[in-house]
Amino acid sequence: MVFMEKYKNKNGNSGITAYEISDEAIEIMFEDGSVYLYTYESTGRLPIEIMKKLAKKGIGLTTYINQQIKDNYSKKLR
Repeated sequence: MVFMEKYKNKNGNSGITAYEISDEAIEIMFEDGSVYLYTYESTGRLPIEIMKKLAKKGIGLTTYINQQIKDNYSKKLR
């Protein structure tokens, strides 16, 4: 984790504070400081690409993770 982009949180009620996108993965930091890695292998290519788009938009990522991804992360980084 070199640099994480601040999550815009356009709705104002997200539990996500930052994210980092790579080719086949996305790292997500939550309000409690925990960081989870989601990869093509753990989550699937299409869901990761959707997560990347939502992260860049700054809206809908928490809901998408809660409803579609759940615990399908690769690992907890911290």
